[in-house]
Amino acid sequence: MGGCFSDVRGGQQAIGGGQERPFEANSNPNNGVAGQNDAVQFFHRARGLHPLFTQLELSFSASNLIDRDITSKSDPMVVVFAKKRDGKLQELGRTEVILNSLNPVWINKVTIAYQFEMVQPLVFYVYDVDTKFHNTPVQMLNLKDQDFLGEANCVLSEIVTKHSRSLTLNLQGKNARRSMRNLGTLTVHAEETVASRSAVEIVFRCSNLTNADLFSKSDPFLRISRVVESGGYVPICKTEAIDNNMNPIWKPLCLSMKQFGSKDNPLIIECFDFNANGNHVLIGKIQKSVADLEKLYIEKIGANFVFPLSHRHPDKVLKGQLYVDRFLEKEQFSFVDYISSASNGDPRNRDSLHYIDPSGRLNSYQQAIMEVGEVIHFYDSDKRFPAWGFGGRTMNGGVSHCFNLNGSATSFEVEGVEGIMAAYASALHNVSLAGPTLFGQVINNAAQIAGNSLSHHNNKYYVLLIITDGVLTDIQETKDALVRASDLPFSILIVGVGAADFTQMEILDADNGLRLESSTGRVATRDIVQFVPMREVQSGQKSVAEALLEELPAQFLTYMRSRDIKPGTFSSAPPQIS
Repeated sequence: MGGCFSDVRGGQQAIGGGQERPFEANSNPNNGVAGQNDAVQFFHRARGLHPLFTQLELSFSASNLIDRDITSKSDPMVVVFAKKRDGKLQELGRTEVILNSLNPVWINKVTIAYQFEMVQPLVFYVYDVDTKFHNTPVQMLNLKDQDFLGEANCVLSEIVTKHSRSLTLNLQGKNARRSMRNLGTLTVHAEETVASRSAVEIVFRCSNLTNADLFSKSDPFLRISRVVESGGYVPICKTEAIDNNMNPIWKPLCLSMKQFGSKDNPLIIECFDFNANGNHVLIGKIQKSVADLEKLYIEKIGANFVFPLSHRHPDKVLKGQLYVDRFLEKEQFSFVDYISSASNGDPRNRDSLHYIDPSGRLNSYQQAIMEVGEVIHFYDSDKRFPAWGFGGRTMNGGVSHCFNLNGSATSFEVEGVEGIMAAYASALHNVSLAGPTLFGQVINNAAQIAGNSLSHHNNKYYVLLIITDGVLTDIQETKDALVRASDLPFSILIVGVGAADFTQMEILDADNGLRLESSTGRVATRDIVQFVPMREVQSGQKSVAEALLEELPAQFLTYMRSRDIKPGTFSSAPPQIS
């Protein structure tokens, strides 16, 4: 059926629980922003090219779609496009078609490479697929033959920077025209993909299910969803529906770690009675992790389904039980696994700002650390510096926006500028670059140190140095953090390396005389940011000391004078800059 479920038979088929395909169906190898297949990645890596992107999966759900069908409900499908600079649309992928539903939750994901230094406009079209195309794979459907339900637009970073990683958009008419009629909403959820070969093959069985039909037996199927950080859940697969059976045994499901995240990640397993009109009836649900399912298999026991009641009453425990008849862990090998006979090492692109030159020539970051360090270490009494990195995928596989640069789990301080240089070089071998560019967590950590010093009556003034080459993504969160920190003995120097557009950094600098304002309307007590483009320093327009100390003394004095702190109250050592 190719993922098209606009007929009864198609709607009863399983989705998302088969063997991983060598290439994602929704990946376009000619598309620079779609999910990259491993053959293309291998080709580029073999030539020392390491694109700076984070692989994301987009999930979709919709509410209150319009009904284009006369005798039934719409059979919706989402098509995702990237909007190019010339305004043309390039298709990235399609979901499956959901049978008879105005509030669909799609299972098939669309993979996209999130390039955090770029603006990536996306366009989403929702279609009602005509039932006469029920035997046509979704990728082969001619969109001109389908009924248009609505359009939504956003920039990828709008989704990624949401705390929940979800964004709900109002559907509009063609070409974003406003409609007099409510066309419903589309919710897009983004999650980073987990690079892992691990997978499990599971055979589910149920016994004594509650019958949801009046004149026959239920036609049960399972839908499995992964619980995400925001507390919601995203469907990852469903079994086939089995006709008239209260004790069904489903075909094997193969779930990859890319789908379930980790063995301890909670999964919601729901059992429904299939109905051709799309109104599937919930029979019961259960929450188990993959580790819990493995335990059920080992102990040969079942787990009771529950039926959710109102918030005032506990869930009703049902007689129906879920069993695991097979649980087999396996490896899913990729294209690269088969063609690689030896390690290709970790070549670096010579054009990268992080390239470590064997000849000893300093890259842009090393130059910034050395030149800036030469100035700031003069003002530091113990020459020990907290050193963090942000926007990196650490050894545990997750992206961190504040990790200890030296790799230590407990200590974030290094000795002198040489220690910063050594920690930076070490991090490049142990941490891979990843987006987006977020300052909020680093600023909050440094501000906490400054805040703690007040409670201990330490007469120190702290300076956070941020070296970045990226376009800031969490601009409002950063403003909020800066406004909160404006009451502390604290300043921030932001050094921009490379040729990126640093307009947002200049906004944070507030040199126009307008103080930063938080999302709650609070205005910063004072300006605590100084932005320095290294290209100005390297072009000879300013010396390093002049560029760095241009605003810092005034920021320091503003803080001291506002609190009537006199020089005599400081120790003999100069104020510490960390």
